[in-house]
Amino acid sequence: MIITDNHMHLYNHLRFKALKQFKDAGGTHVFLVSLLSTHYNIFPRDGRDFKQIFEEHVKMVKKANEIVKAYAILAVHPAELTILARKFGVDKSAEIMKKALEIAGKYVEEGKAVAIKSGRPHYDVSDYVWKTSNEILLYAFEIAKDVGCAVQIHTESFSKEGMLEIANLADKAGLKREKVIKHFAPPAIREFEEIGIFPSVIAMGDNVVKSAQQGDRFLIETDYIDDKTRPGSVLGPKTVPRKIRELLERGYDEDLINIICKENVEKVYGIIL
Repeated sequence: MIITDNHMHLYNHLRFKALKQFKDAGGTHVFLVSLLSTHYNIFPRDGRDFKQIFEEHVKMVKKANEIVKAYAILAVHPAELTILARKFGVDKSAEIMKKALEIAGKYVEEGKAVAIKSGRPHYDVSDYVWKTSNEILLYAFEIAKDVGCAVQIHTESFSKEGMLEIANLADKAGLKREKVIKHFAPPAIREFEEIGIFPSVIAMGDNVVKSAQQGDRFLIETDYIDDKTRPGSVLGPKTVPRKIRELLERGYDEDLINIICKENVEKVYGIIL
């Protein structure tokens, strides 16, 4: 049985031991997402500086495949705008991020990654930063349309209005809405289906059960950060396999698990597990 964690990081704590825990708990497939530039002790002055981050991440994912089936997602996190703008200003920082997204797209074209990550701030920012963040997100969608990949998005908390705004940006770029994956999504499965964006439900509490009660159009994630200053945050690497077992114990069958962890993943990312 395939059990997929759709969003996990490996950083400076358990590293590959986290994947061994995931595997021992029953996990089989994982999508590993690169982190902010600050996690790599890099301060980008040009979008090309992100190539060092992407290279390090791709090499790590290659090694991760010795434990489970792992896929690389390359992130240009929306918070980069705030970080970079302290030195370069908003406009120059946006140029750096757009160039980084172009490079991420090339990695996808070369088969080294399966998706990119973008988004907009989850914290209060000025109107101009918000406007610029949406422009960067639109650019990410345009790149994804060109290279034929999905985009995981890091955004503000779920609201139907906010997700519709993002869906409209995808429409503008010509990217199918189902190729937009809301990272850290709540169990609002029916609302996401109506909007068209694909939810990656954070496996907290009874979120997974609540999601299954509404249908099967969702993915599951831990957003495991692997930060030694916050061990176990956001959720531990064993969480998704444990939540899958909980579904089975509650009477949901393996057909549902296959849809969530295999069929939906293949559909959204355009890959075969």
